[in-house]
Amino acid sequence: MHAIRLHAFGPAENLTYEKTDDPEPGPGQVRIAVAAAGVHLLDTALRGGTRGPLPQLPDLPTIPGREVAGTVESLGPDTDPSWLGKRVVAHLGFAPGGYAELAVTDTARLHEIPPNLDAAQAVAMIGTGRTALGILNFTTVTPDTVALVPAAAGGIGTLLVQYVKHAGGTVVGLAGGPAKTAQVEANGADLALDYKEPDWPTRAAEFLSARGLRATVLFDGVGGATATAALDLLGPGGQHLIFGWSEQGIGDDGGPLLLDEDELTRRSITQEQVLGPAMMRKAGGGDNPVRTLELAALAQAASGTLIPAVHRFPLAEAAAAHRALETRGTTGKVVLEP
Repeated sequence: MHAIRLHAFGPAENLTYEKTDDPEPGPGQVRIAVAAAGVHLLDTALRGGTRGPLPQLPDLPTIPGREVAGTVESLGPDTDPSWLGKRVVAHLGFAPGGYAELAVTDTARLHEIPPNLDAAQAVAMIGTGRTALGILNFTTVTPDTVALVPAAAGGIGTLLVQYVKHAGGTVVGLAGGPAKTAQVEANGADLALDYKEPDWPTRAAEFLSARGLRATVLFDGVGGATATAALDLLGPGGQHLIFGWSEQGIGDDGGPLLLDEDELTRRSITQEQVLGPAMMRKAGGGDNPVRTLELAALAQAASGTLIPAVHRFPLAEAAAAHRALETRGTTGKVVLEP
């Protein structure tokens, strides 16, 4: 098979398109003919040699990628034969191997792809979709919700905008540049602003004031100066939900925008980091909260309530996909297609 391999940590150019051995499924596993592989910002940190929130860096050489969708084309020993030939999507967990024409995973990780979704959309929902729904568990979205969504043209931001609008709430979405702000507006945001324009906080405040509104929730995946300015738009009782800090970087020197208790009291707002164990506790779903979120995300997409945005690259152009993601040159979920 062909795959993207990383032989040394470093820049995007270290991702090379090579021919390598086909992976063999073990007991209880399937081999998937990959039609789409998800690319995550964390992948760029791992490629550069920073483990981010993961327990360790992968051994080299490695095939990056932890989200795949395609068709089951072979089975390992003692594997349920009903999986053969099915269209499936899976998050591979901590195991890499997604940036390839073939990938292996346990049947416990598989979901059948709903008939009305293509492989790339399914990949978007299995990772980005489950995260968006996990974040939403930390707030109650109603017609009175007034949401601030930085990075509203990204994979998670796109879904958050749709979810709040579906509930009848108000959304101010931020994105970088005219093309992205146009996409945010087309996605349903009540106001789409370019965070590169220095007057965006003033324009957002004027928009809300004219309607007698204050923001009730800030969905913060960026941190940095953008989140700092957005915090001033939160009204008393508002929530600052932190799920990323892309402006700060995912490396060891990066971090979220955290306020001390005195500042939170002064602003009369709450602040919570909503990834990791906190998200899993909120997700519920018995012994497998991750799967609960994955099922919910796929169901939301199958019903048409959430429609993921996808930015597609050929598998062989994984390095270009990484460069685009690192420089904010993408919209929606980044996906590689063999």
